[in-house]
Amino acid sequence: MDLLDNIAVLIHDVKLEVAMYMAKSLAPYDITPEQAFIIILLNERDGLSQGEIASALRKDKSSITRMLVSLENKGLMHKITSSYDRRYYKVSLTDKGKSLAANVIPCISGTIDVLQTGFSLEEMNELHRLLMKMRDNMKK
Repeated sequence: MDLLDNIAVLIHDVKLEVAMYMAKSLAPYDITPEQAFIIILLNERDGLSQGEIASALRKDKSSITRMLVSLENKGLMHKITSSYDRRYYKVSLTDKGKSLAANVIPCISGTIDVLQTGFSLEEMNELHRLLMKMRDNMKK
């Protein structure tokens, strides 16, 4: 089998194209796609812990830590330390972060719209089913 016809390479290539498209659409807001996902997640479920964010986004805690520090430095989120355990904290968006979320969500939606261009609803449902099956296969 030709390497360029390999499904894993194709999936990787699509992932890179999506990431580049998203990075370009988010550039005016000075955030990365990964940071955008944190902002959207916190916009939907405010007050998550670092571990909960890492789990929801399927990222390791050290990556999340770096992204949270960057978002905090930009004034987009803040940490609320637990009164029971100073090592534990919840993460919340600031007003600036909530305002940015309103701009970021359409960027992500726009990316999804581009990805779905030319697909019927049935094709999208089938693609979703097949990708979930592949993901489940990798977890075995």
